[in-house]
Amino acid sequence: MQSHEKLLGILDLFDEENPEWDFDAMLVRLGFSRSTLYRYLKVLTDAGLLSSFPGRGYSLGPRIIQMDYQIIVSDPLIRAARPIMQDLTQEYPSVSLLCRRYRQGVLCVHQESSTDQVRSNFERGRSRPLLRGAASQVILAHLSPYQLSRLYDENPVAFAKAGLGETLPAVRSVLKDIRQRGWHHTVAAVTPGVTGVATALFDAQEEVTGSLSLTFPGTDLSEEEIAGIGKRLSDASRSVAERLHKAL
Repeated sequence: MQSHEKLLGILDLFDEENPEWDFDAMLVRLGFSRSTLYRYLKVLTDAGLLSSFPGRGYSLGPRIIQMDYQIIVSDPLIRAARPIMQDLTQEYPSVSLLCRRYRQGVLCVHQESSTDQVRSNFERGRSRPLLRGAASQVILAHLSPYQLSRLYDENPVAFAKAGLGETLPAVRSVLKDIRQRGWHHTVAAVTPGVTGVATALFDAQEEVTGSLSLTFPGTDLSEEEIAGIGKRLSDASRSVAERLHKAL
Protein backbone atom coordinates (compact mmCIF):
# COMPACT_ATOMS: atom_id res chain seq x y z
CA MET A 1 0.00 0.00 0.00
CA GLN A 2 1.31 3.44 -0.95
CA SER A 3 2.01 6.01 1.77
CA HIS A 4 -0.83 8.29 0.62
CA GLU A 5 -3.24 5.37 0.76
CA LYS A 6 -2.16 4.61 4.32
CA LEU A 7 -2.62 8.25 5.31
CA LEU A 8 -6.10 8.51 3.82
CA GLY A 9 -6.98 5.12 5.29
CA ILE A 10 -6.85 6.71 8.74
CA LEU A 11 -9.98 8.71 7.85
CA ASP A 12 -11.82 5.45 7.11
CA LEU A 13 -11.54 4.52 10.79
CA PHE A 14 -14.11 7.14 11.76
CA ASP A 15 -17.78 6.18 11.47
CA GLU A 16 -21.01 6.23 13.50
CA GLU A 17 -19.86 3.38 15.73
CA ASN A 18 -16.33 4.74 16.19
CA PRO A 19 -16.42 8.56 16.07
CA GLU A 20 -13.30 8.89 18.24
CA TRP A 21 -9.98 7.03 18.30
CA ASP A 22 -7.03 7.29 20.64
CA PHE A 23 -3.48 6.88 19.42
CA ASP A 24 -2.87 3.38 20.83
CA ALA A 25 -6.11 1.99 19.40
CA MET A 26 -5.22 3.34 15.96
CA LEU A 27 -1.74 1.88 16.29
CA VAL A 28 -3.17 -1.59 16.94
CA ARG A 29 -5.77 -1.37 14.17
CA LEU A 30 -3.48 0.03 11.47
CA GLY A 31 -0.22 -1.72 12.29
CA PHE A 32 1.90 1.36 11.55
CA SER A 33 5.07 2.22 13.43
CA ARG A 34 4.61 4.86 16.13
CA SER A 35 6.67 7.41 14.21
CA THR A 36 4.70 6.84 11.00
CA LEU A 37 1.35 7.22 12.76
CA TYR A 38 2.50 10.38 14.55
CA ARG A 39 3.61 11.83 11.21
CA TYR A 40 0.34 10.98 9.44
CA LEU A 41 -1.78 12.34 12.28
CA LYS A 42 0.14 15.61 12.23
CA VAL A 43 -0.48 15.98 8.49
CA LEU A 44 -4.21 15.32 8.93
CA THR A 45 -4.63 17.62 11.95
CA ASP A 46 -2.63 20.41 10.30
CA ALA A 47 -4.97 20.13 7.30
CA GLY A 48 -8.02 20.32 9.57
CA LEU A 49 -9.20 16.86 8.56
CA LEU A 50 -8.76 15.59 12.13
CA SER A 51 -9.05 17.27 15.52
CA SER A 52 -7.27 16.11 18.67
CA PHE A 53 -8.68 16.38 22.18
CA PRO A 54 -6.43 15.82 25.22
CA GLY A 55 -7.51 12.72 27.10
CA ARG A 56 -9.95 11.67 24.37
CA GLY A 57 -7.98 11.20 21.17
CA TYR A 58 -8.94 12.16 17.64
CA SER A 59 -12.15 12.89 15.75
CA LEU A 60 -12.98 14.24 12.31
CA GLY A 61 -12.01 17.89 11.96
CA PRO A 62 -13.62 21.18 10.92
CA ARG A 63 -12.28 20.95 7.37
CA ILE A 64 -14.73 18.09 6.80
CA ILE A 65 -17.64 20.38 7.73
CA GLN A 66 -16.32 23.11 5.47
CA MET A 67 -16.00 20.69 2.56
CA ASP A 68 -19.47 19.31 3.20
CA TYR A 69 -20.96 22.80 2.97
CA GLN A 70 -19.09 23.35 -0.28
CA ILE A 71 -20.61 20.18 -1.67
CA ILE A 72 -24.12 21.23 -0.62
CA VAL A 73 -23.90 24.58 -2.41
CA SER A 74 -21.86 23.63 -5.47
CA ASP A 75 -22.16 19.93 -6.31
CA PRO A 76 -23.47 19.79 -9.91
CA LEU A 77 -25.69 16.77 -9.31
CA ILE A 78 -27.33 18.26 -6.21
CA ARG A 79 -27.85 21.61 -7.96
CA ALA A 80 -29.44 19.88 -10.95
CA ALA A 81 -31.66 17.63 -8.84
CA ARG A 82 -32.75 19.90 -5.97
CA PRO A 83 -35.52 21.89 -7.79
CA ILE A 84 -36.85 18.72 -9.38
CA MET A 85 -36.92 16.96 -6.01
CA GLN A 86 -38.78 19.92 -4.54
CA ASP A 87 -41.35 19.68 -7.33
CA LEU A 88 -41.76 15.96 -6.69
CA THR A 89 -42.33 16.38 -2.97
CA GLN A 90 -44.88 19.12 -3.63
CA GLU A 91 -46.69 16.76 -5.96
CA TYR A 92 -46.49 13.76 -3.61
CA PRO A 93 -46.40 13.93 0.22
CA SER A 94 -43.14 12.03 0.56
CA VAL A 95 -39.41 12.12 1.18
CA SER A 96 -37.22 12.42 -1.90
CA LEU A 97 -33.68 11.02 -1.82
CA LEU A 98 -30.80 11.69 -4.17
CA CYS A 99 -28.19 8.95 -3.98
CA ARG A 100 -24.78 8.31 -5.49
CA ARG A 101 -23.10 5.01 -6.10
CA TYR A 102 -20.10 4.97 -3.74
CA ARG A 103 -17.54 2.17 -3.44
CA GLN A 104 -19.54 -1.04 -2.96
CA GLY A 105 -22.65 0.74 -1.73
CA VAL A 106 -24.95 3.73 -2.11
CA LEU A 107 -24.58 7.11 -0.39
CA CYS A 108 -27.43 9.57 0.23
CA VAL A 109 -26.25 13.04 -0.82
CA HIS A 110 -29.46 15.11 -0.60
CA GLN A 111 -32.97 14.87 0.82
CA GLU A 112 -36.20 16.84 0.40
CA SER A 113 -39.37 16.21 2.39
CA SER A 114 -43.00 17.35 2.35
CA THR A 115 -44.44 15.10 5.06
CA ASP A 116 -43.92 14.47 8.75
CA GLN A 117 -45.61 11.08 8.54
CA VAL A 118 -42.37 9.35 7.61
CA ARG A 119 -38.75 9.92 8.46
CA SER A 120 -36.32 8.12 6.19
CA ASN A 121 -33.51 6.24 7.91
CA PHE A 122 -31.40 6.90 4.84
CA GLU A 123 -30.26 10.45 5.59
CA ARG A 124 -27.65 12.60 3.87
CA GLY A 125 -24.18 11.21 4.47
CA ARG A 126 -25.36 7.68 5.29
CA SER A 127 -24.50 4.74 3.11
CA ARG A 128 -26.04 1.32 2.70
CA PRO A 129 -25.41 -1.82 0.62
CA LEU A 130 -26.44 -2.09 -3.01
CA LEU A 131 -28.89 -4.83 -2.08
CA ARG A 132 -31.12 -2.90 0.34
CA GLY A 133 -34.06 -0.79 -0.78
CA ALA A 134 -35.36 0.58 -4.06
CA ALA A 135 -32.82 3.44 -4.23
CA SER A 136 -30.00 0.88 -4.07
CA GLN A 137 -31.41 -1.99 -6.09
CA VAL A 138 -32.27 0.22 -9.07
CA ILE A 139 -28.55 1.10 -9.27
CA LEU A 140 -27.62 -2.57 -8.92
CA ALA A 141 -29.86 -3.36 -11.90
CA HIS A 142 -27.68 -1.22 -14.18
CA LEU A 143 -24.24 -2.56 -13.24
CA SER A 144 -22.26 -4.39 -15.91
CA PRO A 145 -22.49 -8.21 -16.04
CA TYR A 146 -18.91 -8.39 -14.77
CA GLN A 147 -19.60 -6.11 -11.81
CA LEU A 148 -22.76 -8.02 -10.93
CA SER A 149 -20.97 -11.38 -11.11
CA ARG A 150 -18.26 -10.17 -8.76
CA LEU A 151 -20.78 -8.89 -6.24
CA TYR A 152 -22.80 -12.10 -6.42
CA ASP A 153 -19.75 -14.32 -5.97
CA GLU A 154 -18.80 -12.37 -2.84
CA ASN A 155 -22.14 -13.03 -1.09
CA PRO A 156 -24.81 -15.04 -2.91
CA VAL A 157 -26.78 -15.52 0.31
CA ALA A 158 -27.31 -11.75 0.60
CA PHE A 159 -28.90 -11.66 -2.85
CA ALA A 160 -31.32 -14.40 -1.84
CA LYS A 161 -32.20 -12.63 1.43
CA ALA A 162 -32.87 -9.44 -0.54
CA GLY A 163 -35.40 -11.32 -2.67
CA LEU A 164 -33.35 -10.95 -5.84
CA GLY A 165 -32.93 -14.62 -6.64
CA GLU A 166 -31.35 -17.88 -5.48
CA THR A 167 -28.94 -18.17 -8.41
CA LEU A 168 -27.01 -15.72 -10.57
CA PRO A 169 -29.24 -16.35 -13.63
CA ALA A 170 -32.30 -15.71 -11.47
CA VAL A 171 -30.78 -12.48 -10.16
CA ARG A 172 -29.99 -11.35 -13.69
CA SER A 173 -33.59 -12.01 -14.72
CA VAL A 174 -34.99 -9.94 -11.84
CA LEU A 175 -32.62 -7.06 -12.52
CA LYS A 176 -33.37 -7.20 -16.26
CA ASP A 177 -37.06 -6.68 -15.45
CA ILE A 178 -36.14 -3.60 -13.39
CA ARG A 179 -34.04 -2.16 -16.23
CA GLN A 180 -36.77 -2.71 -18.79
CA ARG A 181 -39.45 -1.20 -16.55
CA GLY A 182 -37.28 1.83 -15.81
CA TRP A 183 -38.12 2.04 -12.10
CA HIS A 184 -38.26 -0.16 -9.03
CA HIS A 185 -40.21 -0.26 -5.79
CA THR A 186 -39.81 -1.99 -2.43
CA VAL A 187 -41.96 -2.17 0.70
CA ALA A 188 -40.43 -1.81 4.20
CA ALA A 189 -37.05 -2.86 2.84
CA VAL A 190 -35.07 -0.36 4.95
CA THR A 191 -37.56 1.67 6.99
CA PRO A 192 -40.56 -0.20 8.48
CA GLY A 193 -44.00 0.84 7.27
CA VAL A 194 -42.95 2.72 4.12
CA THR A 195 -42.90 2.22 0.36
CA GLY A 196 -39.95 3.30 -1.77
CA VAL A 197 -39.99 3.95 -5.50
CA ALA A 198 -36.77 4.73 -7.37
CA THR A 199 -35.23 5.22 -10.78
CA ALA A 200 -31.60 5.30 -11.90
CA LEU A 201 -29.50 8.34 -12.82
CA PHE A 202 -26.85 8.21 -15.54
CA ASP A 203 -23.77 10.25 -16.43
CA ALA A 204 -22.85 11.58 -19.88
CA GLN A 205 -21.38 8.17 -20.80
CA GLU A 206 -24.67 6.47 -19.88
CA GLU A 207 -23.04 4.81 -16.87
CA VAL A 208 -25.25 4.51 -13.80
CA THR A 209 -24.12 7.06 -11.24
CA GLY A 210 -26.93 7.15 -8.71
CA SER A 211 -30.67 7.14 -8.14
CA LEU A 212 -33.63 9.41 -7.49
CA SER A 213 -36.35 8.06 -5.21
CA LEU A 214 -39.50 8.83 -3.26
CA THR A 215 -40.40 7.31 0.11
CA PHE A 216 -44.09 7.19 1.05
CA PRO A 217 -45.74 6.63 4.44
CA GLY A 218 -47.65 3.37 4.43
CA THR A 219 -47.49 0.14 2.49
CA ASP A 220 -50.91 0.15 0.83
CA LEU A 221 -50.22 1.91 -2.47
CA SER A 222 -51.93 0.16 -5.37
CA GLU A 223 -50.00 -1.24 -8.32
CA GLU A 224 -51.54 1.46 -10.49
CA GLU A 225 -50.40 4.20 -8.12
CA ILE A 226 -46.88 2.78 -7.91
CA ALA A 227 -46.64 2.51 -11.69
CA GLY A 228 -47.72 6.14 -12.06
CA ILE A 229 -45.14 7.26 -9.53
CA GLY A 230 -42.47 5.18 -11.26
CA LYS A 231 -43.18 6.79 -14.63
CA ARG A 232 -43.15 10.25 -13.05
CA LEU A 233 -39.79 9.51 -11.45
CA SER A 234 -38.39 8.27 -14.76
CA ASP A 235 -39.34 11.59 -16.36
CA ALA A 236 -37.81 13.45 -13.42
CA SER A 237 -34.54 11.53 -13.73
CA ARG A 238 -34.28 12.45 -17.39
CA SER A 239 -34.84 16.09 -16.44
CA VAL A 240 -32.04 15.88 -13.87
CA ALA A 241 -29.70 14.43 -16.50
CA GLU A 242 -30.61 17.18 -18.98
CA ARG A 243 -29.98 19.92 -16.40
CA LEU A 244 -26.71 18.32 -15.35
CA HIS A 245 -25.37 17.97 -18.89
CA LYS A 246 -26.32 21.55 -19.77
CA ALA A 247 -24.41 22.79 -16.74
CA LEU A 248 -21.22 20.94 -17.70
